Amino acid sequence: MFMPLRPMHLPNLGEEEEETEANHQIKPDKDEHETFRVIQPWDRVSVQISVSETFFQRLLDGGELICKNEIGDTKVSQNQKKFKKLVTFASNDFLGLSRHPTIAKATAKACLLCPTGFSANMSTMVAIGSLAPLFCAGKRPTKEEKIAIFSDALNHASIIDGLKLAEQYGWVECFVYKHCDVSHLDELLTNCKMKKKVLVIDSLFSMDGDFAPIVELAELRKKHGFLFVIDDAHATFVWGKNGGVAEEFNCEDDIDICVGTLSKGAASLGGFIACSKNWKQFIQSRGRSFIFSSAAPVPLAAASYASVVVARKEAWRRMEIRKRMQEFQALSGIPITSQILCVTVGSIEKTIKASQALLENGIYVVSILGPPIVPPNTGRLRVTLTAVHTTEDIEKLVTILSDYINFPVTKSHSPTCQPLENL
Repeated sequence: MFMPLRPMHLPNLGEEEEETEANHQIKPDKDEHETFRVIQPWDRVSVQISVSETFFQRLLDGGELICKNEIGDTKVSQNQKKFKKLVTFASNDFLGLSRHPTIAKATAKACLLCPTGFSANMSTMVAIGSLAPLFCAGKRPTKEEKIAIFSDALNHASIIDGLKLAEQYGWVECFVYKHCDVSHLDELLTNCKMKKKVLVIDSLFSMDGDFAPIVELAELRKKHGFLFVIDDAHATFVWGKNGGVAEEFNCEDDIDICVGTLSKGAASLGGFIACSKNWKQFIQSRGRSFIFSSAAPVPLAAASYASVVVARKEAWRRMEIRKRMQEFQALSGIPITSQILCVTVGSIEKTIKASQALLENGIYVVSILGPPIVPPNTGRLRVTLTAVHTTEDIEKLVTILSDYINFPVTKSHSPTCQPLENL
């Protein structure tokens, strides 16, 4: 969220090293790309941000983040020269790879990417829809000849927009089922008389951090024979050893197309579509968002490739995320399923107070106050845990939140972690 706002300062590696008394050196693996076995000094920089005093005050006051009279103003006030240090719990850089030197140095190799994860979903939905006119008897597909696409009620906006565009062309008919309700989906599939069926879901939902019931959906695929498409944006590199949610739950063979982004776990930019060779060629020729976009520059593609290598080799980063999940759950008593937590606070006023208290203590989280995003009196804080947060960060976060939320576990509870397999 902060990146486009400009008044933020990320310390350079040299600055961070000056503040560190001793850097724990680990011999890197001998490989084309340097990887490391434990957290390094530069890793913490990805969750440590600095904002100007004036910007920090606007955050506390809940006002506009950018003032109109500041646009184009080249004068810098004394307060703008002073910085407030924060630890962010609002980053999607789950593995903390954004400051990794291997990724920063990568320049040689390239790969085929979509410009963004959003365009990857748009391209996939439109390409799938474009199958309908290819197989219809007349010039335009009848209702029975259209493609039936079933979508979870809380799917990402990029999926929804892609489906709307395919609907406008008259190629598909969409059916939205209740969030993660397999029974409702089964009912819709059973009652649908259209022959060509597609299911598209977020594998890990971005707001509440809950997983799609992918094992049950894989079983449903065997019953109804639909094309299975997942958006793995929030799970890639974080779950499974190399893949994402499908690998984590041993359902990779049941997935036909996997769409994802490189802007979260990979700390890069761009989207990807993993599928068969035939689907790849078809999407390249029919996915408008892909066709009418520029290719990623070589340095960016190289950095993305390096991210894949580093994320696979530095498996300790995934383990660290699970440890932070365990610690938060042990301290708060709130069941946690993923690195994305949505903590319900209550009224808008109470949610604002909780957010301000965190800010005043050097912690930033995203506030979701009320309608139309969430129902009344269910204001919440969206917290993302990363591999480079520390136990002390989690303890501080939970301690402050406990003044505004009645956690099942008291403040004095120590983070006794349960085995990893229980998470």
